[in-house]
Amino acid sequence: MIKEPRILLIEDNQGDAELTREVFKNHAANTQMHVLNNGEEALQFLKQKGEYENELRPHLILLDINLPKVDGKEVLRFIKNDDELKCIPVVIFSTSSLEEDIYYAYRHQANCFMVKPANLEDFNLTIKAIYDFWINCVTYPNKN
Repeated sequence: MIKEPRILLIEDNQGDAELTREVFKNHAANTQMHVLNNGEEALQFLKQKGEYENELRPHLILLDINLPKVDGKEVLRFIKNDDELKCIPVVIFSTSSLEEDIYYAYRHQANCFMVKPANLEDFNLTIKAIYDFWINCVTYPNKN
């Protein structure tokens, strides 16, 4: 269990981002969440460039696959090809249920692919399940 989890949410839908942030906050007030709304910003954050040079690496990345500027597929590929980042779990959390997107995600070492539920109650339950599993159950290496 992580005492102060750091989560990077890469999501271009502001409503989904706020909902996700709120559910995480309700389950653990000590959660640090960075929300970035495009793949270009995500790459800068992960490379610790510019305004993000002093940011700590996240424990968990929630990644939408359909992003502006640089899509989630390219962000995933970057993460899993980088020796410093590839140990960070990446949960694809997307409205896409296309078989080609799911296959791509797993082929490029996404840790899981979850389709965003359409209704609010199921969305909340899904975010809670993500938190319970990836923050409360998973053991992470100390170097992160």
